[in-house]
Amino acid sequence: MKKLLIVFFALLVGATLAVPQAAMAQAQPARSLEDVLKLMDQHARDFRTLETDFVWDQYQSVVDEHDIQKGTMYFQRTAQGIEMKADIDAMPKKYVLFTGGDVQVYEYKPGGIDRVTRYSAGKNRAAFESLLVLGFGGSGHDLLKSFEVKFAATEDANGVANTYRLDLTPKSERIRGMFQTIVLWIDPARGISVQQKLIEPKSGDYRLAKYSNVRMNAKLPDDVFNLKTTSKTEFITPKQ
Repeated sequence: MKKLLIVFFALLVGATLAVPQAAMAQAQPARSLEDVLKLMDQHARDFRTLETDFVWDQYQSVVDEHDIQKGTMYFQRTAQGIEMKADIDAMPKKYVLFTGGDVQVYEYKPGGIDRVTRYSAGKNRAAFESLLVLGFGGSGHDLLKSFEVKFAATEDANGVANTYRLDLTPKSERIRGMFQTIVLWIDPARGISVQQKLIEPKSGDYRLAKYSNVRMNAKLPDDVFNLKTTSKTEFITPKQ
């Protein structure tokens, strides 16, 4: 279960969403945490789908190295719950899919690895879905259920001026053991996160996430939440 939690938190926290220009024109300066949470609530109500390009920067302090990953992410909210897929541009290619309460990680390289690793969220499905919408159309006030939230500052971030920086401390001891702080920079005009940073305890390691070319509530490809495996793909279900 710990490995599954790491997959979700390392890959899925935060995103940039697009909202109508009319809504942007109605933005008001936030004076308190409550103002920021209400702003996020307002723009979470109509969320249905999302497609966005991403850049993830994983920094390891012990070797002073940055591992940069790029790709495209897809989200969909249905009556059955949340579906998500991340297509990661790397070699081997990697695809992370969450649908039907299961997480599947597909790794593929021509002439090399061709493997799907499956994990089941099981009784924790609702908790995992709540993590998926953290920054992806989730309610601002829902953050208070799982985090201690602080309105830390107003800062420029990812090309957006005067964003609202929220510092999140996980209430769960298990999650706090992986990430001591999660930082969200909220766009004052759109009420969504434009940049995120997941900071690991003690080591100084972190993951910085930035998103671009965002398409919200547009029709997604019909087969986007399927893995295009081959006749030679190996399927593995590790013990959890």
